[in-house]
Amino acid sequence: MTKHTLRRWELALLLGVALAALLGVWLDRSQSALADQVIRLHVLANSDSEADQALKLKVRDSVLAAAEEYFQPGATREETEAVLRDHLWELASAGAETVAEEGYDYPVTASLVENYWFPTKEYTDFALPAGQYTALRIVIGEGGGQNWWCVVFPPLCLGSVSEPAAQTALSAGLSEDQVSLMTGEDEGYVVKFRAMELWEGFQHWLSEK
Repeated sequence: MTKHTLRRWELALLLGVALAALLGVWLDRSQSALADQVIRLHVLANSDSEADQALKLKVRDSVLAAAEEYFQPGATREETEAVLRDHLWELASAGAETVAEEGYDYPVTASLVENYWFPTKEYTDFALPAGQYTALRIVIGEGGGQNWWCVVFPPLCLGSVSEPAAQTALSAGLSEDQVSLMTGEDEGYVVKFRAMELWEGFQHWLSEK
């Protein structure tokens, strides 16, 4: 009787592990598919001083304005990434010009980084789950201060975009399921988003151990 009970518990445990593994694979694929359609923006301040944090926002605005000049309506994610790579120097220069105008001499660098880990981030009408994304990183000076995150593709952070986030994302080629995941269209997608958030956060925690 005891052996039979142990075997049932062992079977239940194995089934639980197998289901968790399958769920993890599914969540990983969902996050990766979404990340493949997105380019994040990551602006790092020189420090956490009030002045440096205020400067960060001004640099953000100048970089977004400069990037907007190079974007073509209807461009794909791949085309947008290529444009950004071709104009990294100009984007850094736009940020550096703002820094100089504000009376500082911090250097500013711009780079495109693949597989950069972001925590979950919520905005006014959409959110992105934790996970690895391609990111346009703007680093001011030492880059030791709090950062600012947004999205340059789909162009959800550009000043000229007047459409709701959902429509902008659909126009950029994201699927309806991906847009629903970002906007929390219904309870089912909210649950999936939270599961993805927990799973990706757990994996990131393991990778740092």
